[in-house]
Amino acid sequence: MAARPLVPIETLPLFPELDRLLLELLRNLPPADWQRPTLARQWTVKDIAAHLLDGNLRTLSMLRDGYFGEAPDDFSYTGMVAYLNRLNADWVRAARRLSPAVLIDWLAQSGAEYTAYLNTLDPWGPAPWPVAWAGENESWNWFHIARDYTEKWHHQQQIREAVGQPAPLMEPTLFRPFIETMMRGLPHAYREVAAPAGTLVHVVIDGAAGGSWELARAAGGWHLQSPGAVPPAATLTLAPADAWQLFTKGLSAAEARERALVAGDETLAQAALRMVAVMG
Repeated sequence: MAARPLVPIETLPLFPELDRLLLELLRNLPPADWQRPTLARQWTVKDIAAHLLDGNLRTLSMLRDGYFGEAPDDFSYTGMVAYLNRLNADWVRAARRLSPAVLIDWLAQSGAEYTAYLNTLDPWGPAPWPVAWAGENESWNWFHIARDYTEKWHHQQQIREAVGQPAPLMEPTLFRPFIETMMRGLPHAYREVAAPAGTLVHVVIDGAAGGSWELARAAGGWHLQSPGAVPPAATLTLAPADAWQLFTKGLSAAEARERALVAGDETLAQAALRMVAVMG
């Protein structure tokens, strides 16, 4: 298990608010909006709502109740991605038989049970699943919970983008923990980037909800640290809306580069554009 980071990301208190906002949104959608296309490629608004329900039920079944049904037979990164993609596709296809009303009722019930389960976990206990997109083979529960927060946040935001109501999740209290969790994947994204020891890269997310993250090269690889006074070799600046879409595969690296600001070493800055902070 890795050493404890100095500042864990506290997301658990935010889950009830995410659920409240989701249910409020879905209960007020006109029928046509449920079939709108989304950034999740072939999934409609209704498909994403069904996927969020699956996330609740899968966690309760697998982790709370110890019932896997279909367990993965390959725990490598590639094997887990294939396993999750298959589970996701099977569920979404079957859930197209369910009405929006049924989905809303089940989301309300399962969401409360899901959050209650997360509250039983020791934040510093070993997580059942590592945060693989951050390069971890073992993770603490607080990071597992924060990763789940990013899943719920970005899927709800995909729905909100599709129906033209993105603002609520972009508030600092909800967006900042989301992007802070995503940034924990930067050292893994830079793992193959060569640079002299002491090289610094800054990634900046504009606006009140954003911030600045400093990535430093040491003898053993790249790591995040508190920004200091030493000028970085490269700085990448992204708008919040571009950042969340980029890191969840809703925006390509090439598209993001056209919108981003880069200062200093272009190659060093562009490595951040290749970070993916989701599985599948």
